[in-house]
Amino acid sequence: MAIPKVFIDGEAGTTGLQIYQRLSDRTDLELVRIDPALRKDAAERQRLLNSVDLAILCLPDAAALESVSWVTNPDVRILDASTAHRTAEDWDYGFAELVPGGREAIAASKRVSNPGCYPTGFLALVRPLVEAGLIAKDAALTINAVSGYSGGGNKMIDAYEATHGDGGSKWPYGPYGLGFGHKHVKEMHCYSQLSHAPLFVPSVGDFAQGMLVQVPLPLWSFEKAVTGAELQEALADYYAGQRYVKVAPLNPMDELRHGAFLDIQNANGTNEVQLHVFANDETQEALLVARLDNLGKGASGAAVQNMNLMLGLPETSGLESE
Repeated sequence: MAIPKVFIDGEAGTTGLQIYQRLSDRTDLELVRIDPALRKDAAERQRLLNSVDLAILCLPDAAALESVSWVTNPDVRILDASTAHRTAEDWDYGFAELVPGGREAIAASKRVSNPGCYPTGFLALVRPLVEAGLIAKDAALTINAVSGYSGGGNKMIDAYEATHGDGGSKWPYGPYGLGFGHKHVKEMHCYSQLSHAPLFVPSVGDFAQGMLVQVPLPLWSFEKAVTGAELQEALADYYAGQRYVKVAPLNPMDELRHGAFLDIQNANGTNEVQLHVFANDETQEALLVARLDNLGKGASGAAVQNMNLMLGLPETSGLESE
């Protein structure tokens, strides 16, 4: 069989560059690239989009919608890394581990939307617990999350790195999205099976990569009594055998730096989302935490995993050397 051809539309962006780096040494596919001088030439982009087996879109939402409209070749598969199609009914959601049969649906699909970084952490934690009846569908959940500044794309990277010229950062930490209605909330709500959208408070820290997504659970407010062990066991059972979703033991205090700090960058360079449950049954409090590389399982790593599935290549190709 012919080696599949892949085109990254938007290779110059943060996610596009990361995907290119992961694919550039692969011998089981042919990476088709646009002439840099023609990067904004619509006719050339349209030609390349229709000439490959799979196109990966690393574009703003409006540009991604435009690129999809240009695809007239029915054999071209599209993997969209933007938010434009994440809740579209005729697109498959590219989180292979989230639901039974998800991996098979991605493999059979011609239109797959790559998940967002924050939703990957939130959904990995919450969907199994809603399915198990441990979190009620009408629960009012809050998400407190922090990401490295690379999650904001080239503009935020440039802005942050420009502040280091005097030997220190002027922006050590800051919450954002304080007008609410963040673009990831619709995705979180859609796939969580919750009746109400979660309250999402994202923030950015003074480091390039890494992400913690935290969901506090006031167990005293739950109608049904739930223990920390039940939460951890439900997650461990749900993801048993999954290569890229790892569930830590309950209250993994030995993992904490100086017995106190859960380091945010320990998943960097992997395609893993690492799930933790911290709980105190006496005070009826719990905290769910997902740790991931916002440019790995939160973006380019997930894209490569989905691309492999869509092209019938080994799922781990390009991911195991991280």
